[in-house]
Amino acid sequence: MKPSLLARLENLEQRLAEVNLLLSSEQAARDLDALRRLNREHAELSQVVEHLQAWKQAGADQATAQAMREDPELRAFADEEASAAAARQAQEESLLERLLLPRDPNDERNVILEIRAGTGGDESALFAGELLRMYLRLAERLGWQTELMSESAADLGGYKEVILRIAGNGAYSRLKFESGGHRVQRVPQTEAQGRIHTSACTVAVMAEADELGDVKIDPEELRIDVFRASGAGGQHVNKTESAVRITHLPTGIVVECQDDRSQHRNRDKAMKVLATRLRDRQQREAHSREAAHRKSLIGSGDRSERIRTYNFPQGRLTDHRINLTLYKLDRVMDGDLDEILSALSMAHQAEQLAALAEAT
Repeated sequence: MKPSLLARLENLEQRLAEVNLLLSSEQAARDLDALRRLNREHAELSQVVEHLQAWKQAGADQATAQAMREDPELRAFADEEASAAAARQAQEESLLERLLLPRDPNDERNVILEIRAGTGGDESALFAGELLRMYLRLAERLGWQTELMSESAADLGGYKEVILRIAGNGAYSRLKFESGGHRVQRVPQTEAQGRIHTSACTVAVMAEADELGDVKIDPEELRIDVFRASGAGGQHVNKTESAVRITHLPTGIVVECQDDRSQHRNRDKAMKVLATRLRDRQQREAHSREAAHRKSLIGSGDRSERIRTYNFPQGRLTDHRINLTLYKLDRVMDGDLDEILSALSMAHQAEQLAALAEAT
């Protein structure tokens, strides 16, 4: 391992010890924002230090095996042990290099995921419902918690728009490459002649804003309207003004929530979505100003960009950013996204490693 890399890792090991002390301090207990930041830093550092210790242990095992070679009767065994230890150490070094790549500070955040029907009318709305189920099944597989924040149902089923909150370790790091245009090719149920149609939905994945301090919203810049909820929900929903619409006047962002029977809870949900949208808008604007940065391999993140095609007649899924095609569409639609999400993450890491190699 390069001395500069080892020195950097040992600095992180020292920082972890400092974070452990800070987490046990009374000041951290009083400052919720600081406590949240320290917990995130602790999670990141612990992973790095764990692999650093494994690298060091592999080196110690290799040295022990080399010393055993002095005994002729143990030489063959020592060579095997030394070879195995060297392989483990090389593997740990490779992992450490990847862990030290620039990290997205949002990776450990929860997610606000929005799905909107696009071109294709009723078929697009039906596909939006299937995408929602796909992400719900994925969350169930991974043990994540989900909460439906807002929905606008379509007349023939599915959704014109639906907003889902997903909470779980590393939710944003796994789902952040899902933003973009999702295209579906299949024969709609309403198609009498059996012709294949193409429809599309747009998915937006945003890192959830922290409840405290992440986004400052001036109450004077909000217009809050309450009204009777529409659609299903029973007499209570339709007879009381429980639905809430919040308009952020400077940006024109509008958030509407009416799924809960409580106006107060609908307002809280709407404020959470608004804060997340504002934070996402600020970050995208900052990202667009960084013109010197290279475009990521997995795409610009533009939500109008077509990222994936779901071809039902062929049982085929194609991700156009990394030219990956899988013939297991039924499993993917049932939430088995591990292969595609891992491939996107690895492609992104490979791009980062290539950029780092060019820089050095």
